[in-house]
Amino acid sequence: MITLGLEGAAKLASVAVCDGERVLSHFTIDNGLTQSELLLPMAEDMLKSLKLGFEDIELYAVATGPGSFTGVRIGVSLVKGLAFGKNIPCVDVSTLEALAENARGLSGVIVPCMDARRGQVYNALFTSEGGELHRRTEDRAIALSELAEELSQYGDRKIYIVGDGYNVAKKALTAAGIVCEDTPELLIGASGASVARVGIRKYGDGIYLSDSELSPTYLRLPQAERERLEREKEKNK
Repeated sequence: MITLGLEGAAKLASVAVCDGERVLSHFTIDNGLTQSELLLPMAEDMLKSLKLGFEDIELYAVATGPGSFTGVRIGVSLVKGLAFGKNIPCVDVSTLEALAENARGLSGVIVPCMDARRGQVYNALFTSEGGELHRRTEDRAIALSELAEELSQYGDRKIYIVGDGYNVAKKALTAAGIVCEDTPELLIGASGASVARVGIRKYGDGIYLSDSELSPTYLRLPQAERERLEREKEKNK
């Protein structure tokens, strides 16, 4: 099954094409441009280099959040447009689960973190042993102080942080007395290949959507909406 995996929810843009779980091509860019400028041209160039076209795609896997509100919408909208009317299955992939997938080969507690500001991160906990990844929590927005307390319960198991919140999380957790390993740099960032692999396994378990059913996953309201509600609350006092 030829699968196109797209990651636009993180700071970087990443696209991959897989045949089954074998990665045929993987393209990542982290240059400050928005995903709207990157994802489609990246996918087009990648498919062209493989002598494939969008008509050859049999499954779409896309990171649907949490993460950048704009990036999530762009990735989801792109897949909805590419799959529209073609009866091609789509899989919504948690950005955090895809990040954990990066570190599947490490043994210990895998801690995906995306900076959610205000001392919080978007996070979920996973454990990995012998290449098997197990989810321990749902995706959530959590204070770094609470995350440190939770991780303290894992005893002497090695802890690996992944995701674009790596630096802020590692600094805060270390200050709280949590020993974190140095995660290999290539495993830290978001990956279209990991999105594709998670999507392929979900599809194999019968978990997929139509293009019309695909939608973003937000763990909290966008900042502009939160500010609007706060202003309205102040007016109504």
